[in-house]
Order: sequence, then structure tokens, then C-alpha cells
Amino acid sequence: MKRTNLVKSIGVAGLAAGAAMAVCLTPSAAAAPLASQPVLNAMQRDFGLTAQQVRTRLAQESAATSVAPAAQSAAGAGFGGAWYDAATGKLVVAVTDAARTAAVQATGADVVNVAHTQAALDAAKSAIDNYAGQAAPEDVTGWYVDEKANSVVVTVKQGAADANVQKFLDFAKAAGPVRVDSVTTAPRLYAGNIIGGDAYYINDAARCSVGFSVSGGFVSAGHCGSAGDTVTGADDSAMGTFQASSFPGNDYSYVKTNSSWTPTSTVDGYGNGDVTVTGSTAAGVGASVCRSGSTSGWHCGTIEATNQTVNYSEGTVSGLTQTNACAEPGDSGGSWVSGSQAQGVTSGGSGDCTSGGETFFQPVNEILSAYGLSLVTG
Repeated sequence: MKRTNLVKSIGVAGLAAGAAMAVCLTPSAAAAPLASQPVLNAMQRDFGLTAQQVRTRLAQESAATSVAPAAQSAAGAGFGGAWYDAATGKLVVAVTDAARTAAVQATGADVVNVAHTQAALDAAKSAIDNYAGQAAPEDVTGWYVDEKANSVVVTVKQGAADANVQKFLDFAKAAGPVRVDSVTTAPRLYAGNIIGGDAYYINDAARCSVGFSVSGGFVSAGHCGSAGDTVTGADDSAMGTFQASSFPGNDYSYVKTNSSWTPTSTVDGYGNGDVTVTGSTAAGVGASVCRSGSTSGWHCGTIEATNQTVNYSEGTVSGLTQTNACAEPGDSGGSWVSGSQAQGVTSGGSGDCTSGGETFFQPVNEILSAYGLSLVTG
């Protein structure tokens, strides 16, 4: 079989935020190390920004991430969620108790008043996750907490009229504040056939993308393979085996590699220069995020929701992060980064990089915790 563009290292690594307390920064305050060349190039293309605007945005997102814990603490029991607002360059915190406004603003965050606490929204989402122990109808494609809208959102395929769908929606609406959105396509997993590109291959057949290097191997998506499956590199050389995998429910895996492969902190920038991951601080809603995959290369977007449940035809997965960045079959397992921070590995989504769409990733910190792994950083 013909395979090109050999995998350059075991780990596709990342980039992202982590810096000052000031939330609104001027271009001169942007920290240059946050914006390596692949991030600059991809965000200029996907966000329509100049290089300096990218640096400024990354510095602002980093500051918002730093402020978030103190802002949430100041909101107390009335905390209703938080997100980065690209228009103001600041963290926005929702509160149900107006008396907490001044304390939250003192941390540097903006404040909006809402009706429901984050705890109430999370409880409603959790109730839907459980759905009396039943599987969700196929035409229900997912559900998540929309912090900006202060509501749980359930997505349903357009035109769905099944009685089971209505029963599910009635259950969801009884659980708490719920909005129903219709979608034209259902999310799918991004595993692919052998078509070339930077990749690894499972049982010398299916192709997925390397996620992040860890001591002894790398992490990737769970739907890519099962424990014991063999893995080869793009050059047909033996790479290792899946040591552990979880799908559905979760979507993550750990591949233990042989001594011929050296885990590194490097991510392939697909012609833009390589980048280095320095940590795994999670970015929040509204933050920019970029992904690397063996089919579509390097693309960027925005985090739209966290802790999303996605109802794939192969099974339901909870705890995913929703983005508006594109991906395609074969990108599964690939790395997501924000600034210099690793964020997660590609799970699935809808659309493609021609028409656009949405993509979900499995947060990397959950994978590291589940398997007791250490991320390789530069």
C-alpha cells in the first residue's frame, strides 16, 4: 500500500494560554511565546486576524484563564458559568445573585445576570445523561450546557418526528431549562481508511491521528482501536499496541510504543513549522483552539461548550468539548491545543473542512488521569 508524509514523531503536541492577571491587554502586552508560527498562520487564516491580533487574543485568553478561578470564587453559590468574550478581550462571568457583581468585577471579569446557576444547569444535563438508564434515540444527536445562553441545549436532526424523540425531549425539559436546536447532519466519528498523510494505522487497516506524547507512548481516541490491537507507523514499521481503550462512554486510548519510537513534545505544523507543548491547562468557553490531524492538517476555531454528551450511532460519549473548528475522517485522535497547552484528542463531529462544521474533542487531562500517564512537555 502507498503511504506518504511519514509521521515525524510519536506525539502530536500542543500550544495555548497561561499568563497575566490583567484581562484586557494591548497588542504590546501580547506574549510572543504563546504564538508559535503554526498557530499564527492557522489563526490568521481561520479567524481573519493579523499576526499581532492573534498574539493579542492569545494573551487575553491566557489572562482570562488566570482570572477564572478567583472570579468563580467571588460569584459563590450564584455562579452561572463563564466564557471568554472575543469582542472585549475579557472573561465574562454569569451570576444569579446581583449582590456578587462588585466582587466578581474586582477580579477583572465582566458580569452578566442570569436566572440559573451553573450547578442547576449541570444537574439538568446530568439527569439527561442518565435518562432513566435508556439509550437516547438516534435522531437526538447530543446535549450540552450553553453557558452564554444559560440553558441546556438538546440537538435533534431536522424533521425528526419519532415518538421516542418527543418522549426524550419531554424528559429533558422536565429536568431543567432546555432549548431544542435542530441540526441538518448528525455527528460521526473521524476514523478513516488508509488514504495517506501523517498518521498511524490500526491492525494495518484503519487510520487515525496521533494525539499527545506521554511517557512510553501516546494517547489518542478510544474508537480508533481496542486493547491488544497492533499499531504501525506511516512507513509500515511496527509502532506498538493499544494498552487501554475506552469507547463508548468515553473516547480515549493509550498506545504503548516500542523502543524505535521516541515520544517528544513536538506537534507537526503541516508546513508551517513545528510547535512545542508546554502543559495542559484547560481553556474555557470562547477561547481559541487549534487542531492537527492526518487528513485535513491544521485548523483553528473556538470552544463553544464543555462537558457535551454526543450521541454517535456507535454509542454515546459524555464529557466532550464542542468547537466550531473543522475536521475530517482520519483526523480522529489528533491533538487539540490552545496557545502552548494541550487540550484534547479529536473524537468526531459533523461537516468537513470544505463546508465547515463542528468537531468534538476528548479532554486530555481526563485521559492522563484515567491511565496515570505523564504528558511529555518541552
